Amino acid sequence: MVNFWIKIKPPILALAPMAGITDSAFRQLCRHYGADVVYTEMISADGLYYDSKKTLEFLKIDKKEHPVVAQLFGKHPEKFSKAARLCEQVGFDGIDINFGCPAKKVAGHGGGVTLMRDLPKCRQIIEAVLAGTKLPISVKLRSSINSLLSSRVRRGGRGISENKEEEINKKITALDFLKFMKDLPLAAAMIHGRSYEKPFEGEPDYEMIKKCVQYQKGINPQCAIIGNGGIKKPEDAKKMIELTGVDGVGLARGLYGRPWLFEQCHKYLKAGKYSEFAVADIKKAILLHGRLAFAAKKKHGLVELRKHLLWYVSGRPNAKALRAQLVRVESISDIKKILKNI
Repeated sequence: MVNFWIKIKPPILALAPMAGITDSAFRQLCRHYGADVVYTEMISADGLYYDSKKTLEFLKIDKKEHPVVAQLFGKHPEKFSKAARLCEQVGFDGIDINFGCPAKKVAGHGGGVTLMRDLPKCRQIIEAVLAGTKLPISVKLRSSINSLLSSRVRRGGRGISENKEEEINKKITALDFLKFMKDLPLAAAMIHGRSYEKPFEGEPDYEMIKKCVQYQKGINPQCAIIGNGGIKKPEDAKKMIELTGVDGVGLARGLYGRPWLFEQCHKYLKAGKYSEFAVADIKKAILLHGRLAFAAKKKHGLVELRKHLLWYVSGRPNAKALRAQLVRVESISDIKKILKNI
């Protein structure tokens, strides 16, 4: 299989995986506005292993999405080979393994970022995926997570002696992860610059991402390193690239109601300037999103679109009145009528 990552000229702009957000319609929309590569929502490796009808629905992709990466999550290495094989069979361009999700429904059950506490198991999962596919493999990480002992103390543990202080404060970092996997053929790594303990707060840990770039390029120059976290405007993307040396950035929450951020970032990184979207352009984006959502899932697609519609009108003078209408849309005609008031 061809490693599509090496064909994308840096800086790479990627749509980072987001549960409940990066469905097929949104992936197509982001590709329309310049995303170089898009990721699916998190797909359960267990669900694919057991042929769950609901999970298999996540494997549906449109030809306009390529290159598109399937992101798998789970904690049982033995389930990942079959899951990877299914992803390859339906036509994905790559497979990503989630070692970074902080959500309770994932991390609370031993998956996502909590796997970083068990690097041997992480390695087993990666090896299982490699055994199941020839597609390029990538990983999604967080800058760090406290050790298990540290986590217990944070929740109110008692009786910890002073000589345990070093162990209590121990962190497992993204750099530790990459060093443990140094001989595995990773095609890319997306590193979220915030820790598990503060998943969406403060500045990203640029220094940790920089260390990961320097290390990984030293052992595998072709491995693309993508910086993620806190990128809400083109200036943030430039800052991430300049401070860390990453090959590109992963856009996530900054895209809420602003999928054209990809276009703005491309322009700013190339020419040093970009323009804000006019109301007419925003309306076009909303309608395009609506049509893509309907084409993918009919009326249910429009129901899932509603949260995006609320983000599109956030901050507008008449946002409250618009939201009251947008949460009830059931057709493209409904959307068109409401847009007349924007």
